[in-house]
Order: sequence, then C-alpha cells, then structure tokens
Amino acid sequence: MHVVALSEVTAEMVDLVGGKAAGLGELIRRGERVPEGFCVTAEAHRLGVLPRAEIVAAYERLGAGPVAVRSSATDEDLPDASFAGQQDTVLDVTGAAELIAAVRRCWDSLHTVRATAYRDAREIDHQAVRMAVVVQRMVAPVVAGVLFTANPLTGCRDEMAVDAARGLGTAVVDGAARVDHYVLDGVDREEKGCLTSAHLAELRATGERLQGHFGCPQDVEWAIDGDGVLWLLQSRPITSLFPVPPRTGKPPPRIYLEFGHVQGMLRPVTPMGMSTLRSHIAAMLAALGVRVDIVDIGGRLYGDVTELVRSRSSRKRLVRLMAVDFGPRAQAVIRHVLADPRFAVTTGDTGRGAAPGAASLRTAGRAAVGILRALARPDAARIRMFQAIEELRAASVPPANLLTAADRLRFVQSRDSEESADAIMWPIVAGMLAAALPASLLKGVAGPDEIHTVLGGMPHNVTIEMDLALWRLAQGAGEHRQLLLDTPPQELAARYLRGTLPDVGMDGFLDAYGHRGVAEVDLGVPRWAEDPAPVFAAVANYLRVTDPRQGPDQRFQRAAAAAETALAELVRRARRRRPVRATAAGFLLRRARSLAGLREAGKFAGLYPLRETRRQLLLVGAELHDTGLLERPDDIMFLTLDEVRAAVHRSSDHRATVAARRLVHRRESRRRAVPVALLSDGTEVETVLPAAPAVDGTLVGMGASAGRATGPARVLQTRPPPTSSPARSWSPRPPIPAGPRCSSPPRR
Repeated sequence: MHVVALSEVTAEMVDLVGGKAAGLGELIRRGERVPEGFCVTAEAHRLGVLPRAEIVAAYERLGAGPVAVRSSATDEDLPDASFAGQQDTVLDVTGAAELIAAVRRCWDSLHTVRATAYRDAREIDHQAVRMAVVVQRMVAPVVAGVLFTANPLTGCRDEMAVDAARGLGTAVVDGAARVDHYVLDGVDREEKGCLTSAHLAELRATGERLQGHFGCPQDVEWAIDGDGVLWLLQSRPITSLFPVPPRTGKPPPRIYLEFGHVQGMLRPVTPMGMSTLRSHIAAMLAALGVRVDIVDIGGRLYGDVTELVRSRSSRKRLVRLMAVDFGPRAQAVIRHVLADPRFAVTTGDTGRGAAPGAASLRTAGRAAVGILRALARPDAARIRMFQAIEELRAASVPPANLLTAADRLRFVQSRDSEESADAIMWPIVAGMLAAALPASLLKGVAGPDEIHTVLGGMPHNVTIEMDLALWRLAQGAGEHRQLLLDTPPQELAARYLRGTLPDVGMDGFLDAYGHRGVAEVDLGVPRWAEDPAPVFAAVANYLRVTDPRQGPDQRFQRAAAAAETALAELVRRARRRRPVRATAAGFLLRRARSLAGLREAGKFAGLYPLRETRRQLLLVGAELHDTGLLERPDDIMFLTLDEVRAAVHRSSDHRATVAARRLVHRRESRRRAVPVALLSDGTEVETVLPAAPAVDGTLVGMGASAGRATGPARVLQTRPPPTSSPARSWSPRPPIPAGPRCSSPPRR
C-alpha cells in the first residue's frame, strides 16, 4: 500500500512518510486537532510510479473537496534540518486531476536548486532522500500564522512568539503581507491586531503542551476557522536556536561570555578538547585571581561571569578588561548587563568572582614580583621565559615506560609546575599592561592610531616568526613552485606523509611548528605534523604574492621602523606638554615593544604538552579500537577523560555515545554565527541591545523575504597582517575564490 491515513502514522514511520507526516501523525495520536488527511508514501516516490487509484480513493473518502497538498521529504522537519519552504505546498486543490498534478509537483520540488543547495549545506545525501506527500482537508481560516514556543529573535526560552495575519497562513511564512507580532511572556497587554487575548492564551497553552511532549522548542503552524476552532497544521523543532546553557543549580539569571573566539575558534570543540580546556582555562584565570566557571554550550567555551558582574570591585573594570581580548561587541554586552537591575551588586570583593583572601594575596604577591621584575629587566625576563618554554617542551616528552593504556592516562593527567607557569605568565601580563596603560597617560596628546602604530611590528612574537618562516619556505620553493601552486593542498599533504613529495623545506618548518594547528587548543583536532594540508594552502597563498613589498618580511620591517619613529616623535611631543607623563608613557611603550610580542608564547608553550597528550590518547584509542570498544582510534576525542578511564579500567563500551556526539558536532559545525554572550534563559544578549541609529540609505530589518539580490562583491581581508600588531592566533587559510556576484536566498 502506497497511501496511508494520517491517523495511522506514527513518529517511527519517518522513513516511510517523511518528517511532516510523521509530526502530524504524532499530533493526532496526542489528541490535537489536525485536519483529516492521508499520506502518499516515500516508497511510491522510490518506485517512481504515482499510485493514482489509491490517491483518488483516499481523496474521495475525504469528501473530494478542497485539499492542501504538502511535501513531506524524509529529511524534512528534523531537529537539525527544517527544510522550511524549500519544497512545494499547493493549496485549495480541487478535483482528482488537480490533485495528481499537485502530488507530482511536490515530487519534482525535491530536486529544485534551492532544496539541493539546502541539503548540500547540511551534507545530506541526495540519493538517500525520498519525497512523501501529505494531503489534508483545507481549513478556511479567519486568521492563521506561526507559533514559536521560544522567541526565535532573541533565543529566550521563557518567551513564546506569534506571527499572525488574516486569511491563509502563507501570508505569514512567505512575507507577502504585514503581520501582527506578539510576544507571550506572561504579561497582560492591551488587545490589538487580529488575535484576541483568548486566542493568545489558547496558543500559549498549546505551545506548552507541544513543547512538553516533543521535548524541545517547536515551530507550530496553525489556523483558526470561522467557528473559532484552532487547527494545528504542523509542529517541528526550531532549528535556528543556539543551545540553551545547562542548568547549574545556581540562581538565575546568569550571564555567559563566549571565550573561544579569542583563539579564533568558531567551530565547536570536541568533547575531549572541552574536558581538558575547561580545567586549563579555569586554572589560568585562577592564577590571575579570577574564578570563572567554564561551561560547554553548543560545544563552545563560555565563561559564567555572573559573579564578576555582581561584584562591586570587579564590575568597575570589567568593560575595560573586555577591550584586551574580547573586543567592542563584548564591551557593549557587558555595558548592557551592568545596567540591568537583575545583575545589580550582590557580593563584595570576597565573592565568587574573586579568589578568596589568602589565595588572592598570594596571587597578588607573585603577580607584583613577576610583573615588576619583567618591567625592570625585560631581556632577562624574556630569556627566563623561553628557558621555561624549553623545559616545558622537554617535560612533555613521554617516558619510555608507557606500556599500557593506564600508563598513558596517568601521563596525560600530569601537571605543569607553578614556577614554570610564573616564568611564562608574568612577562606576558607585564607586556599587556605596558601596552594598555599609555593610552590614558597620553590622553589629549596622542590618539589611538598613533599608539597603535607604536605597537606595530612587535619583535619576539612566535606567531609572526612562524609566518616569516613560512614565507621563507615559499620563497625557497624554486623548481617546485608550480607543483605547490597547482596541486590541491590535501594531495600535497598526502604525498608528504607518504614520503613521495620532493624536499620543499617542509620538514624544517614542521620540526619547529608541527605541534600547531587550526583551532589548536582543541585536543580533538589534528596538528600540522599529522595533517599539513593547511600549511600547504598557506604556502600556495604566499606564492601568489607577486609584489615583494607585500611580503610579510618587508611589511614587518616597515611596521617596526614606523613604530620606532612614531615612538620617538610621540615622546618628544608629549614632553613639551606633560613631561612626567611623557617619561612614564615612553618607558611603558619601550617595555611594551620588548614584552608585548610575547603574548603568543604562552599558548605556543602550552601546545607542546597538548601535542603529546593527543598522541598518547590516540594510542589509547587504538587499543580501545582493537578491543572493539571504539569504531576508530580518533573516536576517543569524542569522549571525556573520565569516560576513557571507564573504558580502560572497566571495558565500558562508548560507541553509541561517540556516534551521537559526532552527529551533534557535525550539526554545530554548520552553525554560521555564535553568540558573544548568553543569558541562562537562552537570550542572546546582542539581540536585545538598543539599535544604533540608521544612517541615510541603510536598509533596516531582517533578511528574510523571498528573492535574490545580485551585484558586485568585494572580498575583504578579515585577518590583520601579522606586522600590524601582536597576533592573537594564526591559521593558514586556503585562497578565497573571488566571485563576481553575491546573492541572498529566501528564508522560508
């Protein structure tokens, strides 16, 4: 049978009836009011034969009146792929001939350009997808629309949102007419628009019921007929929401700040990377006298800064601190939160935002000694720092007696010494302070651009030195230049690892920098020594630089020379107006040029033990794979250390856990934007900031309407050159293909 009544459909039949029909069948089984109908199954589509007789018979059992014919693909209305508006719906279909044509139209819509592009973006196999078709009695609505059980504009899970318009709901989803927008937050408001307070109360109760049943926020299409009866036309997960912060047992509201972008990490962190990073970041902040809980939200690193915001002492400097690494977006968020009465001061200086008294005093003492020592003798501090880094590198080499998985786990959990950490940390902090303080000392004398020039072309920056080493490698390509330009980076990497690539100097580069990688602080991602494809892509980019003046070596030299000239001129000018401040600012800027470039060295040092930790974990993963507890060795990166310990000591089988986490990781990897800050109710704080006044000619609103805009596009360099200022992180990137056009697809 190729036609099934919707009343007989269950959620488990998604492969047969598609996502939309499975959802409707589940609504019917839960006792919700859904227009009667049937489904032409995906099996009929697979066979490629339209079951006309069965369709017509089912249509006649409905009364042969007007019906809605709706696509229900097997990959539609799923938790990570809604396919909203990607495939066809045909309304007010009357008669058997029109019905057959409408079903075929839905079949054909499976392979439209936009549906194909949608699947491509989500890595869905086109050959595995089939199209079922839902046929339902038409509801003649007085008013119709969409109910979101979480606010889709802000992410707030404590609010629902309703868009409604008179007549058919297509006016709402297609953006074809002005709609009435309602936010349901439990506050009574004056009645307005096309819905009464009774309608809104019924929709809210329906939303609570559906979300409770399906277990996640829902996107619900509905219609109210002339008798005032509410009909449900669809309920599917909202796929655009960023995950809500986990419940911690601490009193809400809480504010979470995203930390990963500081290291250029837009992709989600693997579970193993998260389990190690959380403790490392918390320990690093504690060494600075700050306690922040690191939280996994959507695979990203967020810090719970609630206690810092509520602490009388820390909130005074929080906005300024955001400028160091987090940037103006984070500053705007923190300003907004500080003005929110829900985050008023509730703790003093001994709250959770600052380390307790004795520990705080110890940290302050070590910090004062370390910072003053570095400022007094920067060359000696730099020598001590690189000695400590070398000791850390040597200490990361495993002993020869690691013979079992248990041995390797014990090695992985070893700690670095506090003395080594101090030798590395405090010169970096001294350099950051020396770079930050002159702006206030020279206020009214020098502008930000002048100070920025002084801080350009910084020496002693390991990332800049790495960039220059890569440039030298590219310049020495010689007879292999065309090979490196014309061969895909992945193929070059494979040949290099097989030992079949000519000597292009990559051995020397990877000996020095092979412990680095893209998103390198995540244990779960390969180092360049394992996969040098990104490095070969960067080499190819450098080989395309035809003007020697644009090479990083000459740009660095120009920036360094400009910095020294600007420093001398700035101090000379300042002495005429504020001699005392000029002396202090000159001292600090010279120290900044000696020390601020070291800020990358701390992470560079920490990557040595990370590399060896990854090696040892992969060896453990290989053992677990050999015993059948993992499908592949690198599956270990989708477990936590505690779970690995259970697998090693108790033979726990985590294959199902790994498979589920890989699916979530792939889904989150497709996310194009990550919120700078979240509240504990899921609100993305930037969405509730006051809008900046629009200048003339600015288009204001949300890009959601149907259509395509075409015009010239200019590709901009989004990463500052390494010669302009101390680099935060460095990831070689493949060339960006220039395109003459840019288009924006419709939303629904």
